[in-house]
Amino acid sequence: MGSNFSFSCELRLGAGAFVCGEETALMASIEGKRGTPHPKPPYPTQKGLWGKPSCINNVETLANIPAIILNGGEWYASIGAPESRGTKVFALTGKVKRSGLIEVPMGMSLRTIVEEIGGGSSSDKKIKAVQTGGPSGGVIPEELLDAPVCYDELQRLGSIMGSGGMIVLDEDDDMVNIAQFYLEFTVDESCGKCAPCRIGGKQLLELIKKITSGKGKKADLAVIRNLCEAMQKASLCGLGQTAPNPVLSTLRYFEKEYLDKIQEGL
Repeated sequence: MGSNFSFSCELRLGAGAFVCGEETALMASIEGKRGTPHPKPPYPTQKGLWGKPSCINNVETLANIPAIILNGGEWYASIGAPESRGTKVFALTGKVKRSGLIEVPMGMSLRTIVEEIGGGSSSDKKIKAVQTGGPSGGVIPEELLDAPVCYDELQRLGSIMGSGGMIVLDEDDDMVNIAQFYLEFTVDESCGKCAPCRIGGKQLLELIKKITSGKGKKADLAVIRNLCEAMQKASLCGLGQTAPNPVLSTLRYFEKEYLDKIQEGL
């Protein structure tokens, strides 16, 4: 751009673990160490890669920089919602007619994405919920699909933007089994460094399996909620803090399905 500044770009193959999406675990992986997070402070901007101040950015963030340089900040800020500027890429999949990678302006409603971009239900059955944010995300029921896609709103509804996953579920999908499926993944991907995630996640999974096998009790639901809260507050990194999201969101919107499985086992 007419200056003498230049820089080199080096690509590194990471450890490949889900937990390496956390910035301190990612830096450990780049340094050739086991991909586990470390407590903050110190933050990466104070002591990061090889002990030097480091700036960590998502690839999607970096991809926006050339367009902002070319078109200006005002142009970028004109796209999206006031609290969430720009666009977001989602992997739209599940019980939807047109699946694939989509890029939408922030603030577009989930219903518009599912019905207009995705073409609606592929099974011709009633859409039950949309799961957003990947394994650490939550489910949003059909009656709330008019909610705008932005960071604050998704968090308020019990989900997250996360990795940009967006899975459409219909009335045939069992929400307790959905919660178990995602929890099995996060338990398997836990690095094991902190007890709230390592032990709490395992205990949580055992309680969900107890319910899905027909051996659950109503009192288990209170224990599940307490475990989720403990993991959210005490886990070392985002994996353990968000792992309860699928459980809490399905309990929040579809508690009847948990109670039905408990009743069936009596």
